[in-house]
Amino acid sequence: MAAPALIALAHGSRDPRSASTITALVDEVRAMRPDLRIEPAFLDLSKPGFQTVVDRLVRAGHDEIVVVPLLLSEAFHAKVDVPTAVAAAAARHESLKIRATGVLGLEPRFLEVLDIRMREALKRARVRELDALVLAAAGSSDPLANQAVARLARLWGTHHKLPVTAAFASAAPPAAGEAVRAFRAEGRRHIAVASLFLAPGFLPDRVAELAVEAGAVAVSEPLGAHPELARVVLARYAVGAVELVPV
Repeated sequence: MAAPALIALAHGSRDPRSASTITALVDEVRAMRPDLRIEPAFLDLSKPGFQTVVDRLVRAGHDEIVVVPLLLSEAFHAKVDVPTAVAAAAARHESLKIRATGVLGLEPRFLEVLDIRMREALKRARVRELDALVLAAAGSSDPLANQAVARLARLWGTHHKLPVTAAFASAAPPAAGEAVRAFRAEGRRHIAVASLFLAPGFLPDRVAELAVEAGAVAVSEPLGAHPELARVVLARYAVGAVELVPV
């Protein structure tokens, strides 16, 4: 019996760099599990759309699908958009067993990827020392999602023995520029900003622009298609595949 297919479901963006990054991440996942049928899909703004990919898999004979949301927080998209899309797919294909897993989330192991991206940014900027860090995420109207970012920021700061504050591109204060200016008001001058985003797009670009304007010495690229993220995708899939098995 074939293993369930895996759909890596991203939000989508008008920025083509976003879809390219998601495709590259899926390629990393495929390299680790060449035995699985693995497809990228998007909720909105990018192609292929989720329902299109589900239809394609059903036509190919797959009657079990595990959906792994490529989201970093349990906010609106995870709680509303993903379940709605999965329910619609199940209603359209009566014999299909389809289940969404938990989101990628903010795994402490992602700090390793943040460090890699930050070292790349510091090398480009020719900066050798820092005295403060800002961890910039998308932001959410859900306070629990923002608190998860703040916890990761504290963990990162403990690791580097540097003051770190969380900042947000929307929905919650402070913005990245405000966080940088607050550190500068304390007399700190070597402040770098880490982009806690999965892929490039408008929000990380805006974060970088505001941070540099406020005096940040470097801004890292989003997490991107790193093997560590691919391993988390497969870990979520493994749980989802087990949950598809009837008790």
